[in-house]
Amino acid sequence: MKPIAIFQHDPDVRPGYFAQWLDAQRLSYALLDVERDAVPRDSAAFAGLCFMGGPMSVNDALPWIEPALALIRDADTRGVPIIGHCLGGQLLAKALGARVTRQPVKEIGWADVPDRLTMFHWHEDAFALPASARNFMATAHCAHQAYVIERAGYAHLGMQFHCEMTPELVRAWARDPTWNSTLDLERTAGHGATVQTPEQMVADLEARTRTMNGWAGRLYARWAKGLKGN
Repeated sequence: MKPIAIFQHDPDVRPGYFAQWLDAQRLSYALLDVERDAVPRDSAAFAGLCFMGGPMSVNDALPWIEPALALIRDADTRGVPIIGHCLGGQLLAKALGARVTRQPVKEIGWADVPDRLTMFHWHEDAFALPASARNFMATAHCAHQAYVIERAGYAHLGMQFHCEMTPELVRAWARDPTWNSTLDLERTAGHGATVQTPEQMVADLEARTRTMNGWAGRLYARWAKGLKGN
């Protein structure tokens, strides 16, 4: 089968558990760095497309964003399934005609989507739903957390949360001054309910990520059923 293209938009936002899951299923993939590798003009060479997160906005004037949006639309036309994590879910939504806007508060840390199902978050933008998308997860502060677009024989999946996180990635983000420099400011501004401290992020971390990754595997398996050539 053709490989799955994984687009990485920042060196610190790695595919984590998604890559581990693909390895366990013996599904091949190609990791593409948008800062170094040209975004392909079409999706014909790939069984599926995965877009990871990143600190930028899909509304930024970055040279790779328009090619990425065009690639997503090409994949939708060709029947190539797409999965997006956080920024990736926003790219998918924007490519298919939905707006991505700044939400009232940032969500940084662990939050339920819905009750008793906890995912890791790090975002300040949020997507509206593309045409024919069905939303099936939400938090108290973000109504659209995961959506599916059903096509004939395959589906696209967009997520606002980071279910691909591993304990190593959570620790790295929580301790990286570039990532957490705004946390104290956000809490001072009254956003403590949605912005956690690094200590809160790493509390009970192994158990939290194990449970989250278990749910992620179910989402990935559903999406992978439609891989081109599978």
